[in-house]
Amino acid sequence: MISRTTIDNVFETARVEEVIGDFVHLKKSGSNFKGLSPFSDERTPSFMVSPVKQIWKDFSSGKGGNVVAFLMEHEHFSYPEAIKYLANKYGIEIEETEQTSEQKEQANERESLYLVSEFAKEYFHKTLLTTEEGKAIGLSYFKERGFTQETIDAFTLGYSPDSWDAFTNHAIKKAYKLEFLEKTGLTIVKGEKQFDRFKGRVMFPILSMSGRTLGFGGRILTNDKKAAKYLNSPESDIYHKSKVLYGIYHAKKAIAKEDNCYLVEGYTDVIQFYQRGIENVVSSSGTALTPEQIRLINRLTKNITVLFDGDAAGLRASLRGVDLILEQGMNVKICTFPEGEDPDSFAKNNSLEEVTLFLEENAQDFIAFKASLLASEAKNDPIKKAETIRDMVVSIAKIPDVIKREVYIKECSRIMDISEEVLFNTLAQILQKENRDSKKKSKQQQDTLEVVTKEKEVVKKVDVQFELEQKIIELLLLYGNEEEQFEDLILEADEDGKISFKPETVTAKVFEKIYLDLQDDEIEFANSDFKELYYEIITKLNQEQVFELTSFVNELQPEKASAITHILMEDEKYQLHDWERNEIYVKEKKSSISQMVSETVLNLRRELLAQKIGELSDEMNALEASEKENSLQDIVDYISLKKVLSEKLRRVL
Repeated sequence: MISRTTIDNVFETARVEEVIGDFVHLKKSGSNFKGLSPFSDERTPSFMVSPVKQIWKDFSSGKGGNVVAFLMEHEHFSYPEAIKYLANKYGIEIEETEQTSEQKEQANERESLYLVSEFAKEYFHKTLLTTEEGKAIGLSYFKERGFTQETIDAFTLGYSPDSWDAFTNHAIKKAYKLEFLEKTGLTIVKGEKQFDRFKGRVMFPILSMSGRTLGFGGRILTNDKKAAKYLNSPESDIYHKSKVLYGIYHAKKAIAKEDNCYLVEGYTDVIQFYQRGIENVVSSSGTALTPEQIRLINRLTKNITVLFDGDAAGLRASLRGVDLILEQGMNVKICTFPEGEDPDSFAKNNSLEEVTLFLEENAQDFIAFKASLLASEAKNDPIKKAETIRDMVVSIAKIPDVIKREVYIKECSRIMDISEEVLFNTLAQILQKENRDSKKKSKQQQDTLEVVTKEKEVVKKVDVQFELEQKIIELLLLYGNEEEQFEDLILEADEDGKISFKPETVTAKVFEKIYLDLQDDEIEFANSDFKELYYEIITKLNQEQVFELTSFVNELQPEKASAITHILMEDEKYQLHDWERNEIYVKEKKSSISQMVSETVLNLRRELLAQKIGELSDEMNALEASEKENSLQDIVDYISLKKVLSEKLRRVL
């Protein structure tokens, strides 16, 4: 168990904007930061981070919370793992007690898969560096590739012994279950036999953006024609190859800093570039590029430079990946290396200055690259030239931004010597067809669903009491300890029995005013979560002279912290729309705290009265005529009281 001291140190030190900035490209927006949601596919930012409150809110998915909640949501960390990650990031010493066997047993399956993968990474790395076989075969291979010891350690490169069950037996001896060894794909089980998947291979651990071990890539070093040259971990609960990029953990900071990401094909391409000093490089690990992988980069930068081998046989097929990048609204450049060279060899044989200069001078805009590639194939064949032009327009049609599309059409017209009008007409035809196909597909999907027709559309009724109780929690959190002047309107009756208001000014703290008003009317919260939070906040405000909102949120369970984040960040979403740029200025809440408090409490009183009147009316309808008189009088009294509250509310407004 991690000590309370360590947890407190982590929360005091960790900055939510710094931690989330490792995973999402954040831009300043007033006193906050905004970025693309890491939990949904979007092109317009709906993700908000508040450095002042040390919380975040994702308006597209509804998720939110503190820095630990983000790591738990994004990286699927358990609470202790999130604390350890932050402690490691900020150099905080972790104080903890040894886990018992029972506690280890209770760890959930997903955590167990991570633990097994982490153990395997360390085992393969140690085998590479300390065993005779590992040094003779694995380490010598990496040295031949030109990798330094520092690079080998940075990427935790390893070696799996050329034995059927060396790793499996060692893992079982260390109390790791065969069930999880099989589920991660490290061990293959056939009946009563089990053997190592990566037998006799050099190992490349595949890490998540936060550095967790998800799976492995293994390269065989013998000339066994029956065995695949490269072998990847199979799909598991923690490893989905279509959603992972090799090298993203090492590259994320450099990608955000350089505002560009180099995309290569293999593991060694990434490592060699990184060693040469170009760290903003990732690889799709030999699989076809997927939208999920592109979105991973999109969180950090809008710019991708795709690097192709000089003699890549499937260069035309590889361009399909470029169309996918364009669909995501990103900017694409393409660079090919001289014939016979690939990113690995070029970075190995040239200095950092030479590699950087080459990339700067040879990276072409995608339309220019595609034009030169396809035009060379078409040569003097008019039919092939027409196909080439159409192919280019198809790519341009993938771009969601209308202005960019027009610019590229003009560029295509200039390069291919064809009128803009023809290209725009072709583009319109392609877009219309795609629109028709999209509608047709959407209709087919809709037809497969069971459609329930209703005469009237059911509109979800607003839960007024819920909204008002939520507002009270917000007022307590933001202004609970602030002292304000409140105007109480005391009801008085003259000699004739006429009711009037007598204003009386009182000075009190916001939390005291709310608490006393609710106590006077014996008002209880209907929502159990709000009720629990209400008493926790009141207790905290009553006990402490200075109420630290950040500390209070950090001490709560993740579910409660998430609920509070929703309350505190609800108004922040308006910053996403850049109102001020359109000369629309939102009034500061703080300018009328006492008014907001009085208005909210009065509205809650009025809502509860309306509910009571409704209940009495329902009860009266079930009574006999002779029994209705008393109930009717009660209803009249409550209606009179509601009218008085309405008048009082208008006075406040």
